[in-house]
This record gives sequence, structure tokens and C-alpha cells, in this order.
Amino acid sequence: MSQDVQPVTITDQNFQEEVLNSDVPVLVDFWATWCGPCRIIAPVVAELAGEYAGRAKIGKVDVDHNPVVAQNYGVRSIPTLLFFKDGVVVDQLIGAASKRSLASKLDSLVAQTA
Repeated sequence: MSQDVQPVTITDQNFQEEVLNSDVPVLVDFWATWCGPCRIIAPVVAELAGEYAGRAKIGKVDVDHNPVVAQNYGVRSIPTLLFFKDGVVVDQLIGAASKRSLASKLDSLVAQTA
């Protein structure tokens, strides 16, 4: 079942609705097609989308096609992973993070929401 859930595509246009107005914690992966480390963590991000379905939202922002959001949050290096709770950035990771470190941060946010 978790295999069917994919990360939400987040754009400059839907960022407010998908991230800032979300009633669950959100992990946003800022990435680009040409970024090697981004491709390395993509399967991990996809797995997390399935594993946290209903408890947290996992989304991806292609920085080449959505520069406004990336600029607004000072994303200068990718992959950058921002963790949002109640519309506010509460944590971040830069670089190809491990699944364990991402899941640990998500677990903490989900526990605060429960």
C-alpha cells in the first residue's frame, strides 16, 4: 500500500495550500533534475511519503521550475529538506540525508501533532 503514495509536487502556486496551510507536518525536498545527491535521496523521500501517509505530508519542489519558494526560504544548496509544522520551518537538513535521520525528525513532529 505505501508504494502507491508518491510525494506531493509542490509549486510556487500551491505552496501556501500544500505546506503553510497543512494540518499535518510537512517535509519539503528542494531538488533539481541535474542534482546527483537529489537523485540519490529521491527513493528515500518516496518511501517516506508512503510510510507517513495520513500522518505527515512529503513534498518536492523542483527549484528550477519554482524559484520563488526556494528564494523565499533561502535555499542555496540542494538537496535542502525543510520540515514545517503549523506553517513554520522547524528544522532543516542540507545534503543527502539518511532515511533514519529524516524519519527521526518526522517522528518527532508527528508525535507533537498527535
